[in-house]
Amino acid sequence: MLAPGYAALPAAFYARVAPTPLTEPYLVATNAAAASDFDLGGLGDERQLLDAASGTVLPGGCTPIAAVYAGHQFGAWVQQLGDGRAIAIADVRDARGALWELQLKGAGETPFSRSGDGRAVLRSTIREFLCSEAMHALGIPTTRALCIVGSDTPVYRESVETAAVLARIAPSHVRFGTFEYFYYRGDREAVALLADYAIARHYPELAGRSDRYEALFRQIVLSTARLIAFWQAVGFEHGVMNTDNMSVAGITLDYGPFGFMEAYDPDWICNHSDHLGRYRFSAQPGVALWNLHCLAAAMGTLLSEEAALLALAEYEPALRTAYLERSLRKLGLHSWPGEAGTLLADLLAIMRRSGADYTIAFRALAKVGRVPSDADQAFLANFATADAGPWLLRYREALESQHISDAERSRAMRSVNPKYVLRNYLAHQAIERAARREFDEVARLLEILQRPYDAWPQYESYAAPPPPWANDLQLSCSS
Repeated sequence: MLAPGYAALPAAFYARVAPTPLTEPYLVATNAAAASDFDLGGLGDERQLLDAASGTVLPGGCTPIAAVYAGHQFGAWVQQLGDGRAIAIADVRDARGALWELQLKGAGETPFSRSGDGRAVLRSTIREFLCSEAMHALGIPTTRALCIVGSDTPVYRESVETAAVLARIAPSHVRFGTFEYFYYRGDREAVALLADYAIARHYPELAGRSDRYEALFRQIVLSTARLIAFWQAVGFEHGVMNTDNMSVAGITLDYGPFGFMEAYDPDWICNHSDHLGRYRFSAQPGVALWNLHCLAAAMGTLLSEEAALLALAEYEPALRTAYLERSLRKLGLHSWPGEAGTLLADLLAIMRRSGADYTIAFRALAKVGRVPSDADQAFLANFATADAGPWLLRYREALESQHISDAERSRAMRSVNPKYVLRNYLAHQAIERAARREFDEVARLLEILQRPYDAWPQYESYAAPPPPWANDLQLSCSS
């Protein structure tokens, strides 16, 4: 089912603009799992999907628009941004009846392109396509990816690349910066309309309440706290946490220079454009809170300072609770048994000193049991320092207080500690092949990442740490 969605708001919220069709488009990748979750109004046919995603022929009922917003980028205020290369074409309804916005990213120039070409490149679309589906499989709220359409049309970035469009789906693409745009223009009515839209779209249980705006802000605070906790627990770094890249729905939005932690380092910076490390891994919780303060200011015409501060005060406890709950599951524990409450902090400290691979080390821990075995050495092999051995003894003591069998605990740990994540070198290899119109590696990675907790004997190498050459890979905001 197609519906107008955001286009039903007044004209000040967007510009009506049609996609610029790609020249001689071809399908790079499709996502059958996502497609099956949505009623795409006849887009199940490959030809129709290619026509629609390339912007060549849109289905009937589409109302293509580019949304306007503003934002704090690397802490600096930018009064007007907007969808400079993304065009929302319609809403689609999933199997549960919920509405999702279908957007074409890289669909051509819009009034908000700011002298840009409005295009995305094949490299960045493949990265977002794979990572958004990887995050979904990890249970982390995110946009979804439907397909990639490519073209040999040249696009100029750091070098000459080829164009592509990513068809992506989200509950909405409303950002913190959308509220900022209208607030700083003094448009109180638009701020209220946007808040009502966000309530109807994401938090319908709040509709009709006299304190609905205070409740809305509180829900955004809590959903953001949970999202960041999930990022930190899985070792994901977004790379560009500007307010225009933060969703009021509490989902991961706009994949650019992201990365999954490999050698554990809380000060890791995945974006080589981030010269000051503003968005380094360990800074993400604090940056999210800073962004929420910006949103509180932008919603200042709807809620009192007292209500805003009360909601903001819930952020850190909510994040800590969600993170510790996730961490307990990663360690296979039901509770923090006495002194073992320091187990996580001590393990991360040892990981940092050793440069242990975050994903591999936690996965190896799942095989350790109450009785020493070969699994101990497999786990300790991840560490270059001697202090991992004493830590393992403490961990085994903690297991004694858990009323669960080793086999059951191991299964539970493998269900929250992925074997596979989208390592940058894996994405790089898929991108290199796709540039030669060999799309098999994109499809293979998608298959693996959609089942990241499974053991794939035929794909064991995809769980390996990065090869030495991968140390030279760099990601920027054009990624």
